[in-house]
Amino acid sequence: MPRIVKEEEYAGKRNAILDVAQRLVYTKGYEQMTIQDMLDDLQISKGAFYHYFDSKQAVLEALVERMGEEALHLLLPIVHDPLLPALEKLQRYLAIANRWKIGQKAFILALLHVWFTDDNAIMRQKLRAAAIREIAPLLAEIIRQGIQEGVMTVTYPDQLGEVLASLVQDAGETIGALILSFDPERDDMQHVERTVAVYTDAFERVLGVPPGSLTLVDDQRLKEWFVSPRENEVEMKS
Repeated sequence: MPRIVKEEEYAGKRNAILDVAQRLVYTKGYEQMTIQDMLDDLQISKGAFYHYFDSKQAVLEALVERMGEEALHLLLPIVHDPLLPALEKLQRYLAIANRWKIGQKAFILALLHVWFTDDNAIMRQKLRAAAIREIAPLLAEIIRQGIQEGVMTVTYPDQLGEVLASLVQDAGETIGALILSFDPERDDMQHVERTVAVYTDAFERVLGVPPGSLTLVDDQRLKEWFVSPRENEVEMKS
């Protein structure tokens, strides 16, 4: 029992630091946020902070990992629902993941500006690999069900789960880069929609399902990400 209490206490204090860091990312931006800002807000010493994190970048990594865990918690019930057909599971999986991201939009936008910097390249690759390890088995489970139902034409479901997980990560990074460079005056939305269409087509082809079987991102949710830079800035500060 004492060990469980200590683990819960450790997790609670660690999450308290992450909660403050997330709020500071909203209000100040990651680059402007300092470790001292977190210490002042929490009224803790540097020694206490370094007991949980060895750098500001480690805090960023933990924030992204926590977001992934929250998303996974929402997706697991869909994957394990015995009443849902495979294609409906996959579509709900994609829809709920997109809805969750919209709910985290302000935080994700705040992170995008530092996510693609060279300084974060190693962390970005590490988190990408971890995300693929987490979601590949879930996608493989849906694929195996799809094979049994005769709606997916796949030979190696486990390996394809990894391929689809990689495609999900690629699509997310590509869309993130497009958000940062988006200019509504250049009619960039057409390019965005074509890019999503290409990823959707790739998904359907590797699964062996008819065109139009899946919606990677519905048009309305996609457009919510691609507003003018000024509107995004206002949303991040609100």
